[in-house]
Amino acid sequence: MTAAKSAKRSISFLLKLLVLMTFIFPFLWMISTALQTLEETLTFPPTWVPSVPQWINFVKAMSAGPFATYAKNSVIITLSIIVLQSAVMIPAAYAFAKYKFKGNTLMFGMVLLAFMIPGQVTFIPVYLMLADAGLIKSLLPQIIPFMSNAFGIFLLRQYFMQIPQELIEAARLDNASELHIMRSIMIPMSMPALATIALFSFVSHWNDYFWPLVMTDSASVRPLTMGIAMLRETEGISNWHIIMAGNVVLVVPILIVYSFASKQIVKAFVHSGIK
Repeated sequence: MTAAKSAKRSISFLLKLLVLMTFIFPFLWMISTALQTLEETLTFPPTWVPSVPQWINFVKAMSAGPFATYAKNSVIITLSIIVLQSAVMIPAAYAFAKYKFKGNTLMFGMVLLAFMIPGQVTFIPVYLMLADAGLIKSLLPQIIPFMSNAFGIFLLRQYFMQIPQELIEAARLDNASELHIMRSIMIPMSMPALATIALFSFVSHWNDYFWPLVMTDSASVRPLTMGIAMLRETEGISNWHIIMAGNVVLVVPILIVYSFASKQIVKAFVHSGIK
């Protein structure tokens, strides 16, 4: 029995290690390539460990274009989307979860329908509307279409429905406004959902390439993803060490945000009353 348990644990460990390496291998390869010379990136078999780390590759990547502008645009776009989505999502989810009104089911069904429609289907009419409004040369076309998050409304509604109605009724008896109830009861007890939605939204829009490609025609409003993609044109398609250095810069903020968000999710699950 002991030998069987030991073998089972060993197999489980190897499977977990295999899954871990499957996910972590691309990141290790990207970092390794970002620190290599051009000659090392072209050798076969591939070089795993650079002979001398080439930190200058990051300087070259950042100096190949207006990357400070690209980074600033990415931060503004991503944070604006998260803030606006929260402002729309929380009241909508609260209404769907705790209010019974005519058309509730129909309207929530429309939210689910919007969740299932990919953005590539709607980008042409959205582009035409924003172009007619003269907004293409600003950051707004990359923000306005994402003010509402159908997935976020759905997930947050499920969390709100788990919160006992008695808590809300008790708050109303104390003359608490609906805004105060959302701020003091619904949001603190739904932090796991809010943190998860914010993380997904950050990763999605920080990495977005298709929508900025369609909606921008000037470097002054382009995000970091387009700046990294343009390294292939400015540095040459074979200079993968420069391109990978740019990709590392793009990925680092995601890892930082994920590390903080994951801790908040765990903390919220521990301290919330939702099981």
